[in-house]
Amino acid sequence: MSALPPNLDLAPALVVLPGPRAGLADGSGEGRVIRPPDARDLFEHGPVLVAHAAMTAKRLNLHAPMRYPGIFDVLELYAFTRPATFCAPSSVGLAMALGLPEPKGAAAQAQTLREAADFLLRELALTPRPSREEALAVAETLARAGWSWGPAAVGALRSVPVGNQFRSSGLDVWSRLVEWEDHAPLGEPLSRPIDPEVASERLKSLLTRAGLDEVREAQDTYAREASFAFQPREREGEPRMMLAEAGTGVGKTLGYLAPASVWAEANGPSVWISTYTRALQRQIERESAAIYPDPQVRARKAVVRKGRENYLCLLNLQEQVNSAQLGNGDLVGLALAARWARVSRDGDMTGGDYPAWLPTLFAVQPSAQASAANLVDRRGECIHAGCQHYRVCFIEKAVRASKRADIVIANHALVMTQAAFDGARAARGLKGDNETTAVKRVVFDEGHHLFDAADSAFSAALSGAEAAELRRWIRGPEGRGRRGRGLEARLLDILGDKESARAALSAVIQAATALPGEGWSGRIAPPDGQVNPIGPIESYLVAVIEQLRARTSDRGGPELGLQCAARPAVDLVRERAGEAARALAGIEAPLLALARQLEDVLDEDAEHLGPSERARIEGALRGLDRRARMTLPAWRSILKAIDEDAPDSLEGEDPDFVDWFEATFLYGRVVDAACRRHWVDPTEPLRAAVLSPAHGVLVTSATLVDPALEDPFALAEMRTGAARLPQPPKVLRLVSPFDYEKNARAFVVTDVNKEDARQVSAAMRELFLAANGGALGLFTAIRRLKAVHERIAAPLADKGLPLYAQHVDPLEAGALVDIFRAEEDACLLGTDAIRDGVDVPGRSLRLLVFDRVPWPRPDILHKSRRTKFGGKGYDDSIARARISQAFGRLIRRADDRGVFVMLDAAAPTRLFSSLPEGVTIERLTLVEVIEATAAFLSEARD
Repeated sequence: MSALPPNLDLAPALVVLPGPRAGLADGSGEGRVIRPPDARDLFEHGPVLVAHAAMTAKRLNLHAPMRYPGIFDVLELYAFTRPATFCAPSSVGLAMALGLPEPKGAAAQAQTLREAADFLLRELALTPRPSREEALAVAETLARAGWSWGPAAVGALRSVPVGNQFRSSGLDVWSRLVEWEDHAPLGEPLSRPIDPEVASERLKSLLTRAGLDEVREAQDTYAREASFAFQPREREGEPRMMLAEAGTGVGKTLGYLAPASVWAEANGPSVWISTYTRALQRQIERESAAIYPDPQVRARKAVVRKGRENYLCLLNLQEQVNSAQLGNGDLVGLALAARWARVSRDGDMTGGDYPAWLPTLFAVQPSAQASAANLVDRRGECIHAGCQHYRVCFIEKAVRASKRADIVIANHALVMTQAAFDGARAARGLKGDNETTAVKRVVFDEGHHLFDAADSAFSAALSGAEAAELRRWIRGPEGRGRRGRGLEARLLDILGDKESARAALSAVIQAATALPGEGWSGRIAPPDGQVNPIGPIESYLVAVIEQLRARTSDRGGPELGLQCAARPAVDLVRERAGEAARALAGIEAPLLALARQLEDVLDEDAEHLGPSERARIEGALRGLDRRARMTLPAWRSILKAIDEDAPDSLEGEDPDFVDWFEATFLYGRVVDAACRRHWVDPTEPLRAAVLSPAHGVLVTSATLVDPALEDPFALAEMRTGAARLPQPPKVLRLVSPFDYEKNARAFVVTDVNKEDARQVSAAMRELFLAANGGALGLFTAIRRLKAVHERIAAPLADKGLPLYAQHVDPLEAGALVDIFRAEEDACLLGTDAIRDGVDVPGRSLRLLVFDRVPWPRPDILHKSRRTKFGGKGYDDSIARARISQAFGRLIRRADDRGVFVMLDAAAPTRLFSSLPEGVTIERLTLVEVIEATAAFLSEARD
């Protein structure tokens, strides 16, 4: 008997696949296919069950709908019933999450959607989380707010007798979270050596716990050799550094977790495991279950750690909830976020257990969404111990947990930015950022991204958006309805009656008026061209845009943007650079004075300060230090170089840096401009801030070496900073154990014109059909991706193959990959972010097609690096690495079968030399490749 109440039992379920192809299930039997006009009419007038309303609307060529009682999005019901539990955002994803059979086609998926809704309401009635009373309080609040699922959820929860202990809305989750507990510091780690034999034994025990009895020779070798990075260092500034390439299937994660866990137990805390992608962070955390099988122990011993801007800020949530309850916000979305926060493992909103698709289901103003953009501590406004939620703060919990964990699973960006900040403070005789302990032992997984991560971490950019953000950080929100807390609100009560400190604060707030204020973008780049800048920074950005237009062509369009070298600068830019630099100096000086005043408070009032007051002051000092001693000096340095540059001369250029101007586009017009400074070789600050202070560093990846070079590790040594250390690193290369000759094919198509969108579209369509789905198309330009999607979505849908696309579908890349992984015959189009983020073992990924060779974009920065690092050979190495990385996503298990196709007939054979042994590139016509693909993959099915 159905658990659906009468109003839902009568509502049909609608699933619309790309094409569009629509399926309907109304409870009268099996689902059936319906025409798109009928689907459109049903969707617009309801009632109807859907999975992802905005995606459904887009496929019907409709605008994303507002929430209204006629649309029942089953994903919302899932988020309410199973908070903080993974689900790919589709009908198939719901089926997989609930243990239902995978439905094939729109009609079957529609029928599954009804079953999923029924399943979830039954579950809600039987086992509500975290308690029936709390779930009921939230459900009744949502029912009063008009949530379509409200009455059904209330009915399910009241299907058994229930008390009424909650006298609130149930949304005040901060009042029911467990407080963190502080502990005495553990001190510096010890330096006991690690015996490779012990690491090998630990690996065997980990494999046994993971249910893998066989110890592979290559994995055992990896664990033994990786112990090198965990031995005591001999001299200051000379870490035990190792570069290790381990091909797919070697098992490098458990390979380095074995010696890492042994070292942490003997010496910790802590070993830091640093990754480039969020997906790998969570994967490593899952694999750490082999070390710590008990989930409660694992939560203490293996901690996922990210920057503050990834975690839910409870004060932001409270402010948003209060506003929404007064009718100014998305109460439904916030209530679902509150349900998540109550049971979340760590409050991570970006790549953690928060469903990133939740804010995208309906049309909600961006400023009102229950999204990371609105709810995390992105703005640097944390008041630390002054916050009423300080004792239950997710960020503080993560910070404290990472200080005591054996294994800290972080990311490259956090490791580098924290190291740079700690180094700057240490140079002034101060302790480092107390959010992290010093990183003495670090494993950089996805080590091929280390150069790019360092490039981002150690760069500077003065843009309208960045400068306006600094103004808002100092002065607080100045527009109507804006949330936030300026310096005065955060610091005034700390300063008390200290007149000099109050004077510095007032001077900062006044000086910040020189920064871009509300509406700045419309003044520096208005659609009608009538600029009206206010203040020296906006005037400078107007001049930058003038130079960009004078020195560049618009042939690249908004996708490529506008770029030009900063020098030689036009006279107007040079003149306004000086004015802007003086304005920034006028902000920097009182900020430094304010920081010194707070340092004096810590010193002079030490005997009177309680722990919470000290924590507030130290937190404020971190924010002041970042801006006054790092951001503002970097901006002034860029401006000074432009201001002092002699016209028509390049003699003053610093060979270590590249400075350039750049425009940002939105909807085809310029909306911002920036002057950027990057290191030509960012491994210099990487060495100084991260490598030299460390005692042991392991850099590992499945694609680290370039076999085309005489020394395969030469480029890796350069791009990881190892070449800058006094001693050469230890190197190790272990090839993949997979039989690529048997299980993989690689083709270059010789008769497709890569510049003709119709030919590329036809080629991808036929290849995707030949593989019967499970295909990933990779593009080097968004424009070409969209053109192909437009042409092939309907033909693929006709054959029952759904097509998803980055930059087309209203989902972020991770959610698209989740759907692609869940639906075995789905197809996906994407760019670099998809290539780096895909981990799809099995048949869901069996064909990978590049639209052309992924050469590096020849922008100003790359040209400087190409000159320094080897000219055309440097270009080849980057393209070769990207191809190798993409190929590595194709075969993830020993029984996987996959086909690699390059649609660029001009692709040089030398670019494929990094593919695994046994893979031979065949150059064939499109018809031949289609036939070979179909035959090879059909063998796998047989």
